[in-house]
Amino acid sequence: MADNKFDYYLDGKTGKWEVIIGLEVHAQVTSRAKLFSGSSTKFGSDPNTQVSLVDAAMPGMLPVINKFCIEQAVKTGLGLKAKINRFSKFDRKNYFYADLPQGYQISQFKFPIVGEGEIVLDMPYGTKVVGIERLHLEQDAGKSLHDQDPENSFVDLNRSGIALMEIVGKPDLRSPEEVGQYVKKLRSIMRYLNTCDGNMDEGSLRADVNVSVRKQGSQQLGTRCEIKNVNSIKFMQQAIEYEAKRQIDIIEDGGTINQETRLYDTKKNETRSMRSKEDAHDYRYFPDPDLLPLVLDSEFIENIKKTLPELPDEKKHRLMNDFGLSSYDASIIISEKDISDYYEDVAKNSDYKLAANWMIVELFGILNKEGKEIKDSPVSAVNLSKLINLIKNGTISGKIAKTVFEQMVQRNENPEVIIEKSGLKQQSDPKELEIIIDNIIKNNQDKVIEYKSGKIKLFSFFVGQAMKDTAGKGNPQLINNILSKKLK
Repeated sequence: MADNKFDYYLDGKTGKWEVIIGLEVHAQVTSRAKLFSGSSTKFGSDPNTQVSLVDAAMPGMLPVINKFCIEQAVKTGLGLKAKINRFSKFDRKNYFYADLPQGYQISQFKFPIVGEGEIVLDMPYGTKVVGIERLHLEQDAGKSLHDQDPENSFVDLNRSGIALMEIVGKPDLRSPEEVGQYVKKLRSIMRYLNTCDGNMDEGSLRADVNVSVRKQGSQQLGTRCEIKNVNSIKFMQQAIEYEAKRQIDIIEDGGTINQETRLYDTKKNETRSMRSKEDAHDYRYFPDPDLLPLVLDSEFIENIKKTLPELPDEKKHRLMNDFGLSSYDASIIISEKDISDYYEDVAKNSDYKLAANWMIVELFGILNKEGKEIKDSPVSAVNLSKLINLIKNGTISGKIAKTVFEQMVQRNENPEVIIEKSGLKQQSDPKELEIIIDNIIKNNQDKVIEYKSGKIKLFSFFVGQAMKDTAGKGNPQLINNILSKKLK
């Protein structure tokens, strides 16, 4: 529940509690090859078919850095308005796990490639700036398979060595809703940049969620627990709700929170302890002796900066300033690159505002109902543009357009062809409409007298009669204009 439009608090037995949330987002770099080898990163291949000797940690194999992955990390940092560190280093993060062949992970610790940045969220109560602590590069581990055999676990090393960007956010988030917007905005920025595809169902984007609580008004941070590897926004939000309430109950019952790593059980909707939370010294970080420090010159960074596309915030301002869209409509249009591309294809040949309205209300309604993305739209941008122009030039009314749109959804046909086949063209001949309206007035003299005596609500009666007599095809604007003149 909320005290006011800016604050989110949970109720406990002893009062209200504030939730403090920070995310460590793991984003797979869009690249054909892995971070330190030439192995393919293609998703869905048979187990262990994309594993080089480097990925399998065979003796004597040395990592060779993928320059393109460095460019992708720098590009992402620039998109986050972050500081690009010209000096960075790769370290070995030591821990044992069955799907980590080397017994360590090559990551970055004290000297990451990207420093502080920020993301601006559009919330119902206004904008909120969320800080980015750092972005560092690291290699992914493999995957343990526990459901292939009743007695044995198997290991698939296809993911081993894939380049990840770990984007560490500051603990600036205060509610599950803000977390949802943060992940969506971060994913949107990376999709615009083409540095991460953001497909959470394929593991390309997942997050460790750090949650702590404190009493309302307190400035001291509580002990945090990390919820590991959550791969959907919905699950992140549910995990936060559960974990925050769990911590509040423990503290109010006189207990203390242990800093630990927890897992979220999606079926039971609960978090459970996985292990005590490690600190940096537990991983025994040290510089990787096989990799020289990474030194970027200013020309390298500037050349990448020149390739940056128009990003979501910039596009939103342009759509508002140049196209006259509202902040709400512009925010929806820019939320995904595919959506904004589709919109611009529609709007460049039609009315800007009508294009936004028809996309947000009609098209998105169909897509949500059928569980489709904009790239799978049953209506092409070209045909939607034609439909909008037919409304704008008076060929069909908005009401008829909805009927035409339904048929377009079924077979993505040119709206002009549908109108011609179905005889749905709007009746817009002023002389024909005048004859119809004259007859209506002649046959309803009692209503005319009442209207002229002050019952102006009867105007809608005459409009209704005209629409009835034209089988719903009469041009509403023309009918209104002619009736206004006739009834004077």
